Amino acid sequence: METERDIFYKAFLERDSSFEGVFVVGVKTTGIFCRPTCPAKPKLENCEFFSSAGEAMQNGYRPCKVCKPLERVGNPPDGIKLLLKHLEENPTVKIKDSDLQQMGLEPNQVRRWFLKNYKQTFHAYQRMFRANNAFQRIQSEQNITDIAYDSGYDSLSGFGNMFKNVIGTSPQNSKDKHIVNVAYIETDLGLMVAAATDKGICMFEFADYKLIDLELRQLSEQFKAPLVQGDNPHFDTLKKQLDEYFKGERKTFDIPLDLVGTEFQKKVWLGLLQIPYGSTTTYGKQAELLGKPSSVRAVANANGKNKISIILPCHRVIGADGSLTGYGGGMWRKKRLLEFEKGQIAAK
Repeated sequence: METERDIFYKAFLERDSSFEGVFVVGVKTTGIFCRPTCPAKPKLENCEFFSSAGEAMQNGYRPCKVCKPLERVGNPPDGIKLLLKHLEENPTVKIKDSDLQQMGLEPNQVRRWFLKNYKQTFHAYQRMFRANNAFQRIQSEQNITDIAYDSGYDSLSGFGNMFKNVIGTSPQNSKDKHIVNVAYIETDLGLMVAAATDKGICMFEFADYKLIDLELRQLSEQFKAPLVQGDNPHFDTLKKQLDEYFKGERKTFDIPLDLVGTEFQKKVWLGLLQIPYGSTTTYGKQAELLGKPSSVRAVANANGKNKISIILPCHRVIGADGSLTGYGGGMWRKKRLLEFEKGQIAAK
């Protein structure tokens, strides 16, 4: 029978990202500790497994310089954070490779990071960012020619081509166009992808969720609108409320939502809001509250299609036998969220 040690070592050898946050590995021969996805391949007898980085350091290990286990999963390194902040503060400025070098960043490393984490190059990312900024300004009746030149374009035709490639129509015909804004948001549990319309948040998923690309395509199809990287007022509210949640200062979210699904799915998702903070329920109890006690499987399927993690707390739904059931963000995150909420209740 496989022991926990065997399971962890197998995950370590396979660099299984689903175990991020579950354990770290102390390597006796080097004195360092690594995250589960580190390319290191020590022998089993040279490994010690710890539940946290803090525990590894208490046992005399220092963090690996390759996999950087002290950094939050998927969240940008400091240089990328500064770059993203600069872009947010200067959305109309075109940042070139020479500008990246002046900021102390290596262009190829920036490109690889964006491709790995945002599924696009940095230059594609900032094109979408500028297109979103231009779209918002057009909606507020600003002059298109002024917007084009402010966006760093020397001609209206160049600006128009960029705008049409991103938004799907020309600047002149975009007044009645709708878009879905997308942003990447750092959290205590790793990088997350948020999407929002003018009505509210329509998706909030962990960036490493295996079906994230499919969900984004579905959003575009359901809203019949392009997905465009950039700011949305609802993202500011989301960041503020998330910060309060992870500090233990907020137990419920009151951010506007724009749910996309069947009427039954929406009832199931909104029903999640009735599960008290720090508590759990089961699919069976959910079905009973909906007045459909025989619809346990349908309720479970609806929960599985919930695109708004944490805010609609499907992490509070467990198996009838008390076991943790599937969670798109990874079982370790579900466990961490439940322990965090229960810890906050106990601390009061």
